[in-house]
Amino acid sequence: MADQIVITEKSSQAKDVRAAIGSRYGDILPAEGHLFDLLEPEEVVPEWKRWSPILLRPDGLYGTRPAEGGNKAAKLKAIRTALRTAKRVWLATDCDREGQLIGQEILEHYDYRGQVMRVLFTAQDPQTIREAFGRAKPNSEYSRIYAAAVARRQADQIYNLSLTRTATVSLGKGAAGVIGIGRVKTPTLAITCRRELEIRNFVPVAYFEVVAKATVASGEFLVRHAPQERMLQRAKAQEVVDAANGFAGPLGVRVEEKRQKPPKLHDLPSLQKLCGSRFGWSAAKTLELAQELYDGQGKKIITYPRAEVRYLPENAIGDAEKIVAGLREGQTFRAIPMPEPLQIRRGAAGSFYDKGLEGASHHAVIPNVNTIGALRDVWPRLSLDEKKLFDVIARAYLAALMPDFRYRQTSVTLDVRGFPFRAAGRQPIEMGWRAAFPEWTPANEKGDEAQLLPALRDGESAQLSDPKIEAKETRPPPRYNEGGLIEAMQNAWRFVDDEALRERLKEAKGIGTPATRAEIIGGLKRQGFLTAQGKNIVPTETGLALFDVLKQADPDLVDPGVTARMEHLLDDVVVGKQEMVGAIDAVCEVAQRIIGKLTASSSGGPPLLGGGGSRSPAGKTKARAGKFTRRKAAKSSQGRSKSGGISREILDGDAASEGVDSKLVAAGRKSGGRSKRAPAKRSRSATPDAAPSVAHARPSEFRSATETPLRIPYGNKAIALQLGARYRPGGWYAPPGVDLAAFGERGWLLRETRQA
Repeated sequence: MADQIVITEKSSQAKDVRAAIGSRYGDILPAEGHLFDLLEPEEVVPEWKRWSPILLRPDGLYGTRPAEGGNKAAKLKAIRTALRTAKRVWLATDCDREGQLIGQEILEHYDYRGQVMRVLFTAQDPQTIREAFGRAKPNSEYSRIYAAAVARRQADQIYNLSLTRTATVSLGKGAAGVIGIGRVKTPTLAITCRRELEIRNFVPVAYFEVVAKATVASGEFLVRHAPQERMLQRAKAQEVVDAANGFAGPLGVRVEEKRQKPPKLHDLPSLQKLCGSRFGWSAAKTLELAQELYDGQGKKIITYPRAEVRYLPENAIGDAEKIVAGLREGQTFRAIPMPEPLQIRRGAAGSFYDKGLEGASHHAVIPNVNTIGALRDVWPRLSLDEKKLFDVIARAYLAALMPDFRYRQTSVTLDVRGFPFRAAGRQPIEMGWRAAFPEWTPANEKGDEAQLLPALRDGESAQLSDPKIEAKETRPPPRYNEGGLIEAMQNAWRFVDDEALRERLKEAKGIGTPATRAEIIGGLKRQGFLTAQGKNIVPTETGLALFDVLKQADPDLVDPGVTARMEHLLDDVVVGKQEMVGAIDAVCEVAQRIIGKLTASSSGGPPLLGGGGSRSPAGKTKARAGKFTRRKAAKSSQGRSKSGGISREILDGDAASEGVDSKLVAAGRKSGGRSKRAPAKRSRSATPDAAPSVAHARPSEFRSATETPLRIPYGNKAIALQLGARYRPGGWYAPPGVDLAAFGERGWLLRETRQA
């Protein structure tokens, strides 16, 4: 047997490593994502088999056991056998926190005591892999990354399962379903629900603006009335029009030369946001395409895509000329005028900044320096979408090495009989990095801001003519697309009121990780809590109902700031500001406080989801749960799921269609739920008083039988309220006694009501 082995994260990675180094470092054995799961609570403490509102924290840590599904057992056996004789192990799993956990948990489980070297590579071409093995370091130098990964996994197990059981027992009180709580999933749902309710409750306000044409010796341009507050009465706007009609007066002209630095390089969230708005891609699609460009057969033309920062290490400056030269071999990028020498920017305001990489596993996404010479051969093999994504990444890199955009900003003011008018214009002096994006126009340079002003002198006279009133209306905030939602998850501090906490959270990386956010959104879609509406992501009525239930029970359950604080704790573990146990303690403290509030809020009150006897949380779904568990086992063979939960089975990742993960379903089957006695079989139709699971509730199941369901089109809220309609999570409805004729004339009665 070989005296050293290489462990990779998946089979495709093993193939790339084998092609790069052969057997020089021993046999190359792939894992298949996580080869170990955490033990179930009842396997640690038998009394935890019965669901109750307690903190499921064992003495010490949850142990691990071999994971099931796919080829995991065979791959684990091969690694276990090789470890018996191996004196040295090379861990070549992904270079992020989860990759560290996937490799090291195998060694920890089998108590391996040989030498362990850590191999980190951010691209998967042969040269990069060979160089990575050449500069491998002792795995002990990455102990803090491993500690943070363990803390994340243990904390998620405790937090998610403890609060799910508590919420189900305390709030459901016998309802036939599980109220699933996820440390990342639930606040993400809350972000979309709050935005949706803000839109639905928005009442538009009409206002008026006045614009006029100004004529000077060198030409014409538009000036706009600029009051301190919006004009809400047309009569006031008419006064401004009357004052401006035929007016002539001196202009106040201010001209400034300004510079604008190029945008930062891309991390995964910025790529997902940009591609979502520009191409209409889902966050998952962007990640999938980026992963293919990173490690696809015959491609490997970008660096590691799950980037969490937008900087490069300063030692990457030497690669710049080679990457630029390789990109300019193609006609697409040859037209971009690159400077000689290249513009290298260091520090926080630039692109090369070592300090900005502290605590990060990998740098910004850029073209791969070691495969850039083969781009001409690779390009024909790329799909159209892959070309689009590479174009985005490449242009961002080229722009970062180009001069500043220089322009002349002109601001014009005009006092029209006491009414202030203004105009602005921007004239380019040197395009600089903007030449890399010839078809792009920033939002703040559209409309009046985009006009080209004629040559103007301060104090010269302008004649106004053709003043007009423009009727406008305030608009609600836009719905999130997937990229926008990921950005909101990343910037959770915006949802926190406490100023000190906001500042602290700005340093954190928000909710989830770059690798998990797309999966979180996908899981919420699969559970029926979120849905796609064109390019936008909106909550379903079921999602709104669950949000309302949890917010009533304890606002911390839906507070993104709480989860962002937890992620910050994990970042502190990586950089040495916090110990692993201390991070778990802090999460448990939050969970214990919420458990107390959930328990207190439920005492003596009715179940928030309605009563339904003492049925098991998972009893009624046993058949479907088994089917789901088998489906998950099959899915696990596809490799590791970066789910942001404790493993591929946690609520925050690939959750069951009922909002219950397989751990919870299994726990419910084993324990019979909260009741020691197995419940009698009952069909849904035989228990009309039982409340449905939130994940399966229809809008009609959240209203009284005497209420009439309505479908109110967007923008008609005020009229609907005047006619007597009311809204709550579950949808619009007409209370008993309200005349339905007006709703029928407008086609606002639901079809089921009209047929009835």
